[in-house]
Amino acid sequence: MNVAKVVREAREALRDGGLRGSFLVRDLHTGDELGIDPDREFPVASLVKVPLAVATLERVVRGDLDPATPIEVAPGRMATPGPTGLAKFRHPARIALDDLLYLSTSVSDGSAADALFALTSPAEVTAELRRLGFDGIAVRHLLRDLTETPAERFGRTEAHLAHSLAIGAATAGHGHPVAQLDVTRANSGSARAFVDLLHGLWTPSTIHPSVAARVRELMGDNVLRHRLAPDFSSDASRWSSKTGTLLNLRHEVGVVEHADGRVFAVAALTESQVPAAVQPGAEALMAQVARTLRDQLRAG
Repeated sequence: MNVAKVVREAREALRDGGLRGSFLVRDLHTGDELGIDPDREFPVASLVKVPLAVATLERVVRGDLDPATPIEVAPGRMATPGPTGLAKFRHPARIALDDLLYLSTSVSDGSAADALFALTSPAEVTAELRRLGFDGIAVRHLLRDLTETPAERFGRTEAHLAHSLAIGAATAGHGHPVAQLDVTRANSGSARAFVDLLHGLWTPSTIHPSVAARVRELMGDNVLRHRLAPDFSSDASRWSSKTGTLLNLRHEVGVVEHADGRVFAVAALTESQVPAAVQPGAEALMAQVARTLRDQLRAG
């Protein structure tokens, strides 16, 4: 099947499934790539925890931070709300900086991420990315801000109302009255920007080798494996990734390393047009499209 037909059918599948997205798959050995609107910007939700880890570890390498430093963290009622990690703690705790990186990146713990942001601010993370040569990701706010959307004002049985607002209030220029969904105010990036960062982590040049190795390890330990992982994990491949979810946004970026030596970076950033919080079909469709692009690139 020719490339144009593959991309056209993938677009049609996304449209029929109620998704719009920014996809990119890149062969990290040859640089060949295939995508769908790879430069379209999205609010990135928890994907921001990857650049946060990079910036934190670069500071560790320079001696600004000690990975063994114990950090005082508040119990759940005072922590950044979330379904995992410190938000579920009942008592104060002291956790080493390096362990906060594990919680933030591998467990997607928003409280751990905000404890790291207290050491390296969003503006400093963006500046660190620019120093390293990555220009397409903007870090502007804490993870706590992601818990202050219309979704928190409705009960679970009314989640569709928040999703309807998220879908219907967006502007043609990707602005939004909900700040966390506005690419000019939210943490933002594109599929290409994240594939560039993944490329820099798997074949480091500007990123310090020890930083790249640690972030690869953290992404390899990702415990959230319901989205792209089913289509990229096998006995003959290793899938390392990070997910991001907010209202109607569903994202995942990662790298699949095959036993034959082929390595592909994959980024799938999507927004759903269906006002529902739970959409396993959307998760499966994302993976199907990303894998179709990878399969075409691999065959070519």
